[in-house]
Amino acid sequence: MERLVVIVLFDGVDLLDVTGPPEVFALLRLEIGERADYRVVLAAETAGPVTTSAGVRVLPDATFDDLAGRRIDTLIVPGRVERDADRRVRAVCDPEVVERVRELAARTRRLASVCVGAHLLADAGLLEGRRATTHWSTAAQLAADHPEVAVDADPIFIRDGDVWTGAGITACLDLTLALVADDFGEAAALRVARQLVMYLKRPSGQSQFSVPLEPVSTTRRMDELRLYINAHLAEPLTIADLARAAHVGERQLTRVFKTELGTTPASYVESARVEVARQRLEAGDDTLERIATSCGFGTVDTLIRAFRRKLGTTPTEYRNRFRTAA
Repeated sequence: MERLVVIVLFDGVDLLDVTGPPEVFALLRLEIGERADYRVVLAAETAGPVTTSAGVRVLPDATFDDLAGRRIDTLIVPGRVERDADRRVRAVCDPEVVERVRELAARTRRLASVCVGAHLLADAGLLEGRRATTHWSTAAQLAADHPEVAVDADPIFIRDGDVWTGAGITACLDLTLALVADDFGEAAALRVARQLVMYLKRPSGQSQFSVPLEPVSTTRRMDELRLYINAHLAEPLTIADLARAAHVGERQLTRVFKTELGTTPASYVESARVEVARQRLEAGDDTLERIATSCGFGTVDTLIRAFRRKLGTTPTEYRNRFRTAA
């Protein structure tokens, strides 16, 4: 019995979100044969071409009305973003698409969103009371728009019951591999991962590997303090140090960090240090001892603990995967 997989199409959709999952399913069939009984259908409002975010036009296999009454095994929902005048990214959800997703979900065994597609699921009321992730750049928007959703911006994908949500665009491959593993076992998923030349077992809890120091602060004082932090990472940077640099009291500093950045001063400083350490691991040959010292961690053990907290991996593992220098 075939497993009907429906991928939702609409103008402006991210191209890789649409093409990535079918590639995984196709490679699975090459690896295990007819047991890979997925039938992938790209569905849109009309039968005409859909223009993706990359400008590439995709022709749907069916319209939403064509699927009326059909039972769906897996519904995959990609997303769409726009940039405002300040170049900030926002997820965009068309009400018509939201309604179609809600209708299709009622006949679906398993839901999955990729990248900012989580916003569509949330708008359709399908993430209420659930833990979910999305691309880090729109996580704050998702949390603000939908306080009923427990948004975690760090993992590459999250499973909450029969609802799966994925993070940044290429994480659609990791999420689809996880769906394959759920249906056919880890061994089959690993065979496909080898064909994709992917990291063979990237766990869902692993970080998106960006430590974006977001959201952007709204006052000049905080912007100047963030610049100060980045310029003095090798120094202790206690709360007292930061309060003096910002010309405020320690309690006020803590309140401002919570209000404007949604975090604590200590956590923000650690994130800034991890970000610089990450860049040095990618681009250079410095020892972990030198990186730990220059970034303000002091010891390699402290560096390792910070990487585990922020990125879910170790500095050595990160360098082995992402090093760009010869």
